[in-house]
Amino acid sequence: MSQSQPQEDCHDPLETYLRNLTRRRFFGNMAGGLLGGMGVTALGSLAGDRPAFAGTRVDEVDRILNSLPHHAPKAKRVIYMHMEGAPSQLDLYDYKPALHERFDEDLPDSIRNGQRITTMTSGQSRFPVAPTMFKFERHENNEDGVMLSELLPHTGRMAKDICFIHSMKTSAINHEPGITFFQTGSEIPGRPCFGSWMSYGLGSMNNDLPTFVVMITQGIGNMQALSARFWGSGFLTSEHQGCKLRAGRDAVLHLRDPDGVSREDRRRMLDLAARLNEEEFANSLDPEVNARIAQYEMAYRMQMSVPELTDFSDESQDTLEMYGPDVNKPGSFAANCLLARRLSERGVRFVQLYMRGWDQHGNLPNEIRAQAGAVDQPQAALLADLKRRGLLDETLVLWAGEFGRTVYCQGRLARDNYGRDHHPRCFTVWLAGGGIKPGISYGRTDDFSYNIEENPVEVHDLHATMLHQLGLDHEKTVYRHQGRDYRLTDVHGKLLKDIMT
Repeated sequence: MSQSQPQEDCHDPLETYLRNLTRRRFFGNMAGGLLGGMGVTALGSLAGDRPAFAGTRVDEVDRILNSLPHHAPKAKRVIYMHMEGAPSQLDLYDYKPALHERFDEDLPDSIRNGQRITTMTSGQSRFPVAPTMFKFERHENNEDGVMLSELLPHTGRMAKDICFIHSMKTSAINHEPGITFFQTGSEIPGRPCFGSWMSYGLGSMNNDLPTFVVMITQGIGNMQALSARFWGSGFLTSEHQGCKLRAGRDAVLHLRDPDGVSREDRRRMLDLAARLNEEEFANSLDPEVNARIAQYEMAYRMQMSVPELTDFSDESQDTLEMYGPDVNKPGSFAANCLLARRLSERGVRFVQLYMRGWDQHGNLPNEIRAQAGAVDQPQAALLADLKRRGLLDETLVLWAGEFGRTVYCQGRLARDNYGRDHHPRCFTVWLAGGGIKPGISYGRTDDFSYNIEENPVEVHDLHATMLHQLGLDHEKTVYRHQGRDYRLTDVHGKLLKDIMT
């Protein structure tokens, strides 16, 4: 059979053509006709206030038609603060005063109930109860008040705007799969993360900045590795992956033009590259080719928008003081929280802040005091700043780690020094804004903060609820890959209706 002949065992040319006519190829071949003119204009009007959708490439038609909000959204954007390393709920949020009477007692077998533990403590002969050494204080909210650690006084003052979920649970017991699960809905690497799903489903609200931005703060203590795949787009096209903003002179690597290259030179180079890529797409119909064109153009626009974004000179002194003394230190959590607000008000859909250093297997009191001191004032200021600017109602804020910490001590126990092992069975996260009920506590753990007694919340439930607040039905936000429909919540997830307004 010659190369010019079809590769199917079929002699009917029409049937052969239809067999080879994929949906994507059909739209590609129609680019110069109806969809190239009136059709794309119509899609632009359907997109409403999403400027990046106007004049969208025809190979994105299918995605756009399926990405319009499924219902009226309560939130337009997300700020997700991930405390990498898993902070101790017992020392921050889950108030268990009766534990002080059980200091150094063995955790009852009826509580642990043969549940799996890590190899770091499986060899211990005892599992001594370690009450927190920190005092808890009552803060006003819309109920009877919420008890928070003395380490979080600023966050406590914002308690009336926060929904604390004390009954979070996960299936992962180690950091890498735990973070992967919280970001992608699967412990197995390779799936798109939450920010990528949001970019795919809702598109951009700003033509000059990425839809999804990531910033990292180097904390205090034991650092777990942060893989770039945590903000990767998986099998979605690469334009949906997170853009990492770095501390220092170059917030985005390779964004500045080399010496001797003018902006006009850069424009001519991009125009030439775009023409070559368009020819390649016409031949291959590979969506990654168009994603590359879009990324080049975004980088060109970011050459102007990023320097303005990272310049705090237009912020009032009152605002800078609100975020704390580290706000002018690039890469600090304070600086990144202020950048998160600036990104959000400029239309960035998903901002993710990583704070490293919460992996406290030993020397917990000293390390958590430093960690909490670095995040408490900035995260409270972020909520207050969003609120006073009228942005909190339409911004969904999440604070979470990948799992919690054990009530029993890892290693030697003292009243003023102890460590805690990984604990996936219960921990605390909190949400604010974006149609979430403010000033409430949801879920309850047992007297040891070891098992959940009321309203357990799975990671998939949290994802489903957040997507719902963004106007997306988690069961309909899907992408077909290798013959299967994938979604952030996989085949799980239920809405947490009790925390939704």
